[in-house]
Amino acid sequence: MNNNDRPIKEEIWAHFKDFQYVFLATEEGDQPRVRPVTLIYLDKSLWIITGASSTKVMQIQENPKVEFCLYYQREGKDCYVRVAGKASIIADREIKAKVAGHCDFFGNYWKSVDDPGYALIEICPIEIEYLRPGESQTRKI
Repeated sequence: MNNNDRPIKEEIWAHFKDFQYVFLATEEGDQPRVRPVTLIYLDKSLWIITGASSTKVMQIQENPKVEFCLYYQREGKDCYVRVAGKASIIADREIKAKVAGHCDFFGNYWKSVDDPGYALIEICPIEIEYLRPGESQTRKI
């Protein structure tokens, strides 16, 4: 990481909260597929919990490249953070339990972390595009 990027990266990561809605894009064949999901920011990592048989899980297994966009407003201005990255389906029970334990809505969908219907996705950023409040040019990190 370039030391000049450190302040802007810290500014970007400050926009992520424990839970927020984002628009996640996967790919099915040559067609992008976008849907809203709850993004979980925990331990400086990005997670999505979902059903193991969901189409997004199947699409990620075929092609791990994903993007998501976090839209927000500041000072009456439209802003966003767009992240392109690699998604992984996490099998580690300890990690799955930690993320599940952080989510108060987990029990609404799954009986336990051992529920075969529970899938955990981790997104590792590769590229970040950031539009700051009041600016018209994006920054790429």
